[in-house]
Amino acid sequence: MTLVQLEYLLAVDTHRHFATAAEHCFVTQPTLSMQLQKLEEELGVQLFDRSRVPVRPTELGKEVIAQARIVVAEAKKIKEIVQNQKQELSGELRVGVIPTLAPYLIPLFVTSFMEKYPDVRLVVQELLTEEIVQKLNYELLDVGLLVTPLEDKSIRELPLFYEAFVAYINPAHPLAQSKAISPEQLDLDELWVLNEGHCFRSQVLNICNRSGSGLSGAGHLDYKSGSLETLKRIVETQRGLTLLPELSVLDIPEEKQALVHTFQEPQPQRR
Repeated sequence: MTLVQLEYLLAVDTHRHFATAAEHCFVTQPTLSMQLQKLEEELGVQLFDRSRVPVRPTELGKEVIAQARIVVAEAKKIKEIVQNQKQELSGELRVGVIPTLAPYLIPLFVTSFMEKYPDVRLVVQELLTEEIVQKLNYELLDVGLLVTPLEDKSIRELPLFYEAFVAYINPAHPLAQSKAISPEQLDLDELWVLNEGHCFRSQVLNICNRSGSGLSGAGHLDYKSGSLETLKRIVETQRGLTLLPELSVLDIPEEKQALVHTFQEPQPQRR
């Protein structure tokens, strides 16, 4: 049994396709298949059900794969120990960021990070929370920037900062006359929110203390958006209001600053 075989095993489990796994491992499919077959022969078990498309691990294969992830992850730490001793930082850092944070947070540090660590290749992906958690557990990401707590014991959480919510309100809306508003004043029938699947949507609905069932946008327009910037434009040109994270309005043009309204204390926040 070799580390290479275990890495091939993990690749097939991740991509559920032998050709795709081989491509990501930079080997030919026959090479990858042969190594996995040798591993199965050594263990005396079948690790994948090849009769299904996409391929699926067998029940015993799932247990072997779980242990293989631990072994491969621990093996990678050997190089990290040596690099730390030499005080060298090099290689690739894979970061997953939720879409409601990425366009506002990444520009604040990416330039200085690349200048400070010129030998590190920074790979950033915008992903939903569920995708980040899955890729962290599959060792396809090193770091995730998302809203916590996740309550996932397999992931180490380090709180970085708290971000306040603000309301973005069309000037024609009655709440536009209020300097600071309270969650009780919000009407979901007039509130624009993100598509289901975005954790920010759930956070907004929690602030309003309402479920998302039956939510269809403001008025007769039903617009399903995955972008906070789109929600801003809709509020500006249509009516109603939306909730935004504070970072998303830091560089807003002066002529639109009047649309930003803070909440009364205690302000709702996300960690």
